[in-house]
Amino acid sequence: MSFDDLMEQLTEPQRAAVVHTDGPLLVLAGAGSGKTRVITRRAAYIARTVARPDQVLAITFTNKAAGEMRDRILALGAGGRMWVCTFHSLCARLLREYGHAIGIRPNFSIFDRADSRTLVRDAITKCGLSTDNWQPRTALAKISEAKTRLQTPAAFEAAAFDFTSKTYSGVYAEYQRMLQEQNACDFDDLLMLVARVLDEQDDIRAELSDRFRYVLIDEYQDTNHAQYLIANHLARAHRNICATGDPDQSIYAWRGADIRNILDFEADYEDAQVVRLEQNFRSTGLILSAASCLISKNERRKPKILWTAGEAGARVCVLGCADETHEATQIAERVRQYCEDGGEPGDVGIFYRVNALTRVLEDAFRAAKLPYQIARGVEFYARKEIKDVLSYLRLIVNPADETALLRAINTPARGIGKVTLQRLKMYAQNNGVSLDQAVAEADKNAELKTAKKKLRVFADLIQGFREMPGSPAHKIVDAVVKQSGLEAALGEAGGGIDNEPLENVYELVTAARQYDQENPDGSLSGWLHQISLVSDVDSLQMNGGAVTFMTLHAAKGLEFPVVFIVGLEEGLLPHRRTQDEDPLAVEEERRLAFVGMTRAMRQLTLTHSKYRMVRGITERTIASRFLRELPSDEIEREDLEVERDRSHAHLGRFSETCCALDDSMYYPGRRVRHEDYGEGKVIRLEPRGRSVYIRIHFLDVGERSFALEHVPLYIVEE
Repeated sequence: MSFDDLMEQLTEPQRAAVVHTDGPLLVLAGAGSGKTRVITRRAAYIARTVARPDQVLAITFTNKAAGEMRDRILALGAGGRMWVCTFHSLCARLLREYGHAIGIRPNFSIFDRADSRTLVRDAITKCGLSTDNWQPRTALAKISEAKTRLQTPAAFEAAAFDFTSKTYSGVYAEYQRMLQEQNACDFDDLLMLVARVLDEQDDIRAELSDRFRYVLIDEYQDTNHAQYLIANHLARAHRNICATGDPDQSIYAWRGADIRNILDFEADYEDAQVVRLEQNFRSTGLILSAASCLISKNERRKPKILWTAGEAGARVCVLGCADETHEATQIAERVRQYCEDGGEPGDVGIFYRVNALTRVLEDAFRAAKLPYQIARGVEFYARKEIKDVLSYLRLIVNPADETALLRAINTPARGIGKVTLQRLKMYAQNNGVSLDQAVAEADKNAELKTAKKKLRVFADLIQGFREMPGSPAHKIVDAVVKQSGLEAALGEAGGGIDNEPLENVYELVTAARQYDQENPDGSLSGWLHQISLVSDVDSLQMNGGAVTFMTLHAAKGLEFPVVFIVGLEEGLLPHRRTQDEDPLAVEEERRLAFVGMTRAMRQLTLTHSKYRMVRGITERTIASRFLRELPSDEIEREDLEVERDRSHAHLGRFSETCCALDDSMYYPGRRVRHEDYGEGKVIRLEPRGRSVYIRIHFLDVGERSFALEHVPLYIVEE
């Protein structure tokens, strides 16, 4: 491809970003502005003008995005030696090469969330605590937060200020000790340990900074502190760092992302060139206008003026429904009509804030006989039969992986019980060997008695696998499936031709074979590291065959001709966890809504219900504040509420807070009724910042105060 071909179909701002090669660059890329095209063309341009392909490092956030980026760069003729990967896969690769500097052996295991929860449960028990009082999920969240801040167990303990945090610091220390004992890392360790290597090992940092002369980072607004340090350490020597992203699409603060990384880029690099990509090539004018109007209410952002040369298109539809069943039925009917009019099911994306909303949607789509898929790609690798096979493979690669051994040793059942395992652990502890070694030395353990033969069979099986060549990976996977007894056990348990667990295991062999084809120099260890980093959208089939259900977070980076965003209600979007918190949390929820809206290319429908069942109880809802922030003259509102039962008739006239709020109707002494607290009298209205609160005295519970724009009140007629 010639230089002219490389510059073909680029706008002036896009071209400026592509040809910039010297020094730091910030590309503020609005939604749908051709960001991926710019990154891939820039990577190819650099590799063909000022650097070798292997001196270019391009980092993005999902395997799917990395794969697409890699394919595009290859198509541009930039060569196959460029590093195009996610942060986590980059760090896994670097740890295999440089982890020895901090005591990590290259055959380390990567623990997924389920493995980590199991290990932290053991850590809690070893600390003499009850898992009823100290929940493993909560403890793991605390540990993850600490690692995102690059806090070691010692630093966490030093910062602990009360009994609870001091207790968690002990759990963290024990959890980390157990990980190190098993030569294992969790997801957060991958980032934390590489950041530590780059910070502590000057020679390694210098070597890598020289290796990667150009560092390109996609979705920079979603980087956390560890990722920020890794990127800046790698670019320290040459300062050829390109950060591409959009503060308006920063939606991962809950997992440590820090929007300040992109907002402060120009402070970190005072000589940075800034390029704004503001032309949108995805959405129609009215969709773009509605989304821009919404996001303009945020304060923490870098202003951009998104525009499109395309058509204005249809208005955004705000659809009000009676309840969640009515909402799901309406969406299914509209999708059915779209398909009857010539559209494809795969054109449609249905987004929601929480996964719990899918149940009713699935019921409606099954009733309408509409095909759909749910973006939950990680569930394949979380299935029992898959984790059973993977436990063997992890143990083959990493003999120190005790978690994998304890799963594999009696799967399928070999008659190796808890007493035998306890005796093995005691032998390992008394003799200073690993559990794997204790199994291999079963003949020396007088406590084992009749279990020795069974353990010898298992030890010989694993040793046979370890003696196989490490590449290609699929041959070892296939051997494990057949020789371990898993294939036979699944065949006997499933029966018939629709044996899904067995088919899933065969699919795992296929996945390994595909890895071998794409990575001729790969290994079983490399494949295990790759599949441990699969995300929700990696397995999506975007081939037009099915409507896609997914969370708003998973929708990031995708696009659909037709989009429905479900459940725009207070407590759902924005989520209830953010309503009483820092306004910055509400800003993130607004960004999440903006991301969902800007996935739509031609049609966008936002739905809310007047009633929704929550935890088995039907509750009155309030339409999301975000709906009131849309440009009213450009929105088409449809209220399809149907007649409900009259069980609420005694409450009086409902004040519709989704319309213009008239606070004069709530004068002191006015009688109102709240569904939970009953009848009361207004005491006063209290301005608090930008909000107005209403204080009410209820007959049964006394005084209560509510944000007026969010509370459902009924006027009791005088």
